[in-house]
Amino acid sequence: MPDLRPTPLIRTAREKDLPDVVRLDNAVFSFDPYPYFVLRQLFDAHGDHMFVLHEGEELIGYILFATSRTNSAAWGLSLAVAEGHRGRGMARRLLLKALERLREEGVEEARLAVEPANTAAIALYGSLGFTSDGEAREAYFGPSGDRLLMSLKL
Repeated sequence: MPDLRPTPLIRTAREKDLPDVVRLDNAVFSFDPYPYFVLRQLFDAHGDHMFVLHEGEELIGYILFATSRTNSAAWGLSLAVAEGHRGRGMARRLLLKALERLREEGVEEARLAVEPANTAAIALYGSLGFTSDGEAREAYFGPSGDRLLMSLKL
């Protein structure tokens, strides 16, 4: 049976997207989502590096990077795709869009921190050229917050 869903579209986030971004963040990261006020401030500070993915009227994904003051590096702060839409390359599309913007702006390196048990995310990042030293940083995000740091020269 053919897939009758609308073609997903990526665009820069708008202020009116924030409630949907917060809902998605809460659904995907239910154990530790960003509070609304944090996403609001991140949008205000880094909104040109926040992209949303829509399928029709439904927001099904978002990504957010924050650049350093000198624009030499950018940190991936969040990448989320709604559960029913995973496995279709949506996270890859969002990440490629964000990396394209960073390259256009002359950012030299993209960095991110990923949960060591999140093998799907690690495989995605690795497939795009991100590397790590292979050692998870213990308590990077506090107790029970071990993270593997990965980076990509742009």
